Amino acid sequence: MKKEELVHLHMLLAQIKRYCEENDLGCDFSEYNELDISPFQVHRSKEDHKQAIFILVAKLAALASK
Repeated sequence: MKKEELVHLHMLLAQIKRYCEENDLGCDFSEYNELDISPFQVHRSKEDHKQAIFILVAKLAALASK
Protein backbone atom coordinates (compact mmCIF):
# COMPACT_ATOMS: atom_id res chain seq x y z
CA MET A 1 0.00 0.00 0.00
CA LYS A 2 1.25 3.47 -0.80
CA LYS A 3 1.80 6.00 1.97
CA GLU A 4 -1.01 8.20 0.67
CA GLU A 5 -3.44 5.29 0.86
CA LEU A 6 -2.32 4.49 4.40
CA VAL A 7 -2.88 8.10 5.44
CA HIS A 8 -6.41 7.97 3.99
CA LEU A 9 -7.15 4.73 5.83
CA HIS A 10 -5.72 6.21 9.03
CA MET A 11 -8.06 9.19 8.57
CA LEU A 12 -11.13 6.96 8.21
CA LEU A 13 -10.24 4.88 11.25
CA ALA A 14 -9.54 8.01 13.30
CA GLN A 15 -13.02 9.28 12.44
CA ILE A 16 -14.54 5.99 13.64
CA LYS A 17 -12.42 6.28 16.81
CA ARG A 18 -13.76 9.78 17.42
CA TYR A 19 -17.34 8.54 16.92
CA CYS A 20 -16.77 5.79 19.49
CA GLU A 21 -15.36 8.27 21.98
CA GLU A 22 -18.13 10.83 21.45
CA ASN A 23 -20.79 8.16 21.95
CA ASP A 24 -19.01 6.58 24.93
CA LEU A 25 -18.93 3.10 23.44
CA GLY A 26 -16.34 1.93 25.96
CA CYS A 27 -13.27 1.38 23.85
CA ASP A 28 -9.82 2.10 25.24
CA PHE A 29 -7.66 3.99 22.73
CA SER A 30 -4.85 4.80 25.16
CA GLU A 31 -2.33 2.69 23.21
CA TYR A 32 -3.14 4.67 20.05
CA ASN A 33 -2.98 7.97 21.94
CA GLU A 34 0.49 7.07 23.25
CA LEU A 35 1.76 6.93 19.66
CA ASP A 36 1.08 10.67 19.45
CA ILE A 37 0.34 10.52 15.72
CA SER A 38 -2.48 12.03 13.76
CA PRO A 39 -3.58 11.25 10.20
CA PHE A 40 -2.92 14.92 9.48
CA GLN A 41 0.78 14.41 10.15
CA VAL A 42 1.59 13.37 6.60
CA HIS A 43 5.30 14.02 7.19
CA ARG A 44 5.44 11.04 9.57
CA SER A 45 6.78 7.77 8.19
CA LYS A 46 4.78 5.14 6.43
CA GLU A 47 5.61 2.74 9.27
CA ASP A 48 4.22 5.18 11.87
CA HIS A 49 0.91 5.31 10.03
CA LYS A 50 0.88 1.51 9.63
CA GLN A 51 1.39 1.05 13.36
CA ALA A 52 -1.42 3.49 14.12
CA ILE A 53 -3.73 1.68 11.69
CA PHE A 54 -3.00 -1.74 13.20
CA ILE A 55 -3.72 -0.49 16.71
CA LEU A 56 -6.95 1.23 15.66
CA VAL A 57 -8.15 -1.84 13.75
CA ALA A 58 -7.41 -4.10 16.72
CA LYS A 59 -9.24 -1.84 19.17
CA LEU A 60 -12.23 -1.37 16.86
CA ALA A 61 -12.41 -5.10 16.15
CA ALA A 62 -12.42 -5.80 19.90
CA LEU A 63 -15.23 -3.30 20.33
CA ALA A 64 -17.22 -4.87 17.47
CA SER A 65 -16.85 -8.35 18.96
CA LYS A 66 -18.49 -7.27 22.25
